[in-house]
Amino acid sequence: MKETKAWHMNGFVGIICIAILVAGALVSLLQQQIVITVLFAVIAVALASGITIVQPNQAKVLIFFGRYLGTIRESGLFLTVPLTIRQKVSLRVRNFTSSKLKVNDVQGNPIEIAAVIVFRVIDSAKAIFDVDDYEQFVGIQSEAAIRHVATKYPYDTFSNDDEITLRGNADVISDVLAAELQERLKVAGVEVIEARLTHLAYSPEIASAMLQRQQAIAILAARKKIVEGAVSMAQMAIEQLDKEGILELDDERKANMVNNLMVAIVSERATQPVINTGSLY
Repeated sequence: MKETKAWHMNGFVGIICIAILVAGALVSLLQQQIVITVLFAVIAVALASGITIVQPNQAKVLIFFGRYLGTIRESGLFLTVPLTIRQKVSLRVRNFTSSKLKVNDVQGNPIEIAAVIVFRVIDSAKAIFDVDDYEQFVGIQSEAAIRHVATKYPYDTFSNDDEITLRGNADVISDVLAAELQERLKVAGVEVIEARLTHLAYSPEIASAMLQRQQAIAILAARKKIVEGAVSMAQMAIEQLDKEGILELDDERKANMVNNLMVAIVSERATQPVINTGSLY
């Protein structure tokens, strides 16, 4: 069901009309015209039941004997269809903060994840009639979407820098979560403004082990970069010496120089220089 605009008019005009009817009823009563008095009184009461106040950023959904008549979105005092049930719907921007959810990422590692969802109602008819309780619906669907997104990506990885991870690509994950939530919540007339992760960590039972694993992988990755750089620098040194003709080195001397350069670059501690004062050969 889509939202439509309900009939309404200035409420102060309605109050003036009610006052005139009440005055007419009193005059008719004094003149002992009972039928006219009752008629004026019934009309005044009916009009009074149509007086409603709409606060800013709020909507009133009108229901007339089980039939949806429309929605009033303007704020102020209005006279609308008498004898209607007017249900209030907030149009303000609101937050939903999920609890910490324990799920498994795509690699099967148990993690804890939580998010905050910023949303607002854009279709009051859908929010009231298409779901039982749209606020509860937002909460349940948000947690379901968070669980689903968390199972699609790894928590972290060092083997592939281009792979999307929960920890390393927070903006991408937020966009994916917001898009999935919007698809789930459009049936309730809700617009998702933003979705952000507020908590992300390994579960306590594996947190220490995964930290050691991360440290080991990080050390290996760093060592790999250092070795690659050392090999490149040694190669550049040999090529530069050959190109400039500064020294003529045989294969054994080149291997010895490369070995010394590799030790000096790769070693964790500073190497101690040794000065050769004799012949190179």
